[in-house]
Amino acid sequence: MAQTAYFANQSALGILTLLAKPFTALGKGLVALGEANSRYQKLNALMELSDAELAKRNLKRDELVHHVFSDSYYI
Repeated sequence: MAQTAYFANQSALGILTLLAKPFTALGKGLVALGEANSRYQKLNALMELSDAELAKRNLKRDELVHHVFSDSYYI
């Protein structure tokens, strides 16, 4: 069995981690903001439906984004 060891300069990784924290927090905040959007939640609910349930609503899976966002964006 082969074993490998990885040794990194901990001070360099610590500084990079420290510099990346604001960007990581900003990214997480933007994701949370997007997921809290009612349109995103409606799209998520429609994506959970089966193809048969979508057919009853006269929708196709590849047209869901257009259906949800059609009144605010020209897609």
